[in-house]
Amino acid sequence: MGFLFFSATIVNGLSHIVATSNVHSFNHLQTFVSYFSNLFQAVRMEKRADLRSILQYLPLVAQSSSLVWPPSVEEELQTISRGPSDSKVNSGEALTLHIRNMRKSLSLNANDLTPYALQGYALFFDKKISREESANFFGAVVPALCGLLLQLPSMLEKHYQKADHVLDGIASGLRLLGPQEAGIVLLSQDLIAALLACSFFCLFPEFDRRLKNLQGINFDALFSFPYMRQCTKQENKIKCLIHYFRRICRCMPTGFVSFERKILPLEYHPHFVSYPEADSWANSVTPLCSIEVHTSGAVEDQPGEALEVDFADEYFGGLTLSYDTLQEEIRFVINPELIAGMIFLPRMDANEAIEIVGVERFSCYTGYGPSFQYAGDYTDKKDLDTFKRRKTRVIAIDAMPGPGMGQYKLDALVREVNKAFTGYFHQCKYKIDGSLKIPLKTDTNNTQLEASSSRQVPRTSDSANQVVESSKRWCIDHEEKKIGVATGNWGCGVFGGDPELKVMLQWLAISQSGRPFMSYYTFGLQALQNLNQVTERITLEEMTVGDLWKKLVEYSSERLSRKTWLGFFSWLITSLST
Repeated sequence: MGFLFFSATIVNGLSHIVATSNVHSFNHLQTFVSYFSNLFQAVRMEKRADLRSILQYLPLVAQSSSLVWPPSVEEELQTISRGPSDSKVNSGEALTLHIRNMRKSLSLNANDLTPYALQGYALFFDKKISREESANFFGAVVPALCGLLLQLPSMLEKHYQKADHVLDGIASGLRLLGPQEAGIVLLSQDLIAALLACSFFCLFPEFDRRLKNLQGINFDALFSFPYMRQCTKQENKIKCLIHYFRRICRCMPTGFVSFERKILPLEYHPHFVSYPEADSWANSVTPLCSIEVHTSGAVEDQPGEALEVDFADEYFGGLTLSYDTLQEEIRFVINPELIAGMIFLPRMDANEAIEIVGVERFSCYTGYGPSFQYAGDYTDKKDLDTFKRRKTRVIAIDAMPGPGMGQYKLDALVREVNKAFTGYFHQCKYKIDGSLKIPLKTDTNNTQLEASSSRQVPRTSDSANQVVESSKRWCIDHEEKKIGVATGNWGCGVFGGDPELKVMLQWLAISQSGRPFMSYYTFGLQALQNLNQVTERITLEEMTVGDLWKKLVEYSSERLSRKTWLGFFSWLITSLST
């Protein structure tokens, strides 16, 4: 503290001397002012808790209170940035040599890379794409990416200098946002581009990430040679990412992206909404929102103002940087800025969701799963908000994987509806719109719900008041009353959920959160072919959230006791008819 005061005092004193001195000594004294100002900023950087939390997961090192590349890495980057005529990096084979060298200079263990990953780089750039594409990538894109990486230390320092002032005092700096730590990270698109360039060159240290429930962030598994040789979907994921790098090297976007870890507090508090129990859902008198059913199209193509649901894995990003191409993975490669969240967002708990605002889409695609293919450039025309974020709002919520008959148990119903509710609800809406009539949790015992993996949901920390207050101050939805939810078969498909059950649980959560509509994309699923007729009948009956919840609970009880084998739609129509 004394040193900080001393530095600040010297800076102020020298500034005064400069202001009062004659012209001959001005330049000399200005140099001293600049030196001590930089020193003061450097000491402040070193003291930052947000930087300290993430520094071990970055490829940079702290030196004299500044962030720098190790000299040998900086030399490699400078050489490659001058282009293939100087660096000789004109092929996948040559690229792998420099990746090895930089990783060695960063003291990164070669065994941390997926086996045969570097062979995959050589295969893709030397065999899988045309010579013209490869020449363009090594001639223009790779040098530009290395030039971007050379700026990463200064970009991060600039980011932290502004991080405490962008959102009216709310911390927004890059940091580890751990479980039960509600908070927001706001990153510029150029900083995200630099971080993803680190992933491409496999420069992130992997040590200790798994212990913190963080996914791998380097691209090595994506390029893994055995998968690359046999799997066209993986090849097409890479094509989406290469196209992203090509675009940002040609014209760097200037907007921002926010990543928010949202928490529905478990403990009772009289002034905000906490984790509802089954009785709260049963007692709700909130009317059901309107619903639009689409048998074709995709969530990301919805034309209006809506939250767009990411059918997420509990590990944010799922298998994006590996072999899979399901809904979450596809979304992450057509909007690659989402991948940046994998750097600092560990596994989600049952009362958590992640909201991302501002990601830009860069690619078109066709197909799904094994048939996925990159289909060219996409121009994102979404408007920007006051924080220079695109008005694209992605909500990541993870369903219970492989629930089987367990999904009909009451605690599973509560877990799933509350997971969706966590994503869709904003605490600010409860204060602004009193008509929501959300029953507050009334029991104050410490009962803990079980998540799908049989691990218990941890209690929310004592900072619940701060969590809610931050959410209210950051909330953008109170100015935009028409934002609904665009979603689809969340928790179905490979997750094994009952689609008729899941669509109703989502409808309940969206309605209870005060959203005006649910825009539902069935992806042509046969089990939901009668969704329109069923929702029309429910609307005709003027059912509330509580009414529909009680029907779901009754049906689920009968499924568990084997009193019925009907799907929920058929069971409900029969129940309403009698």
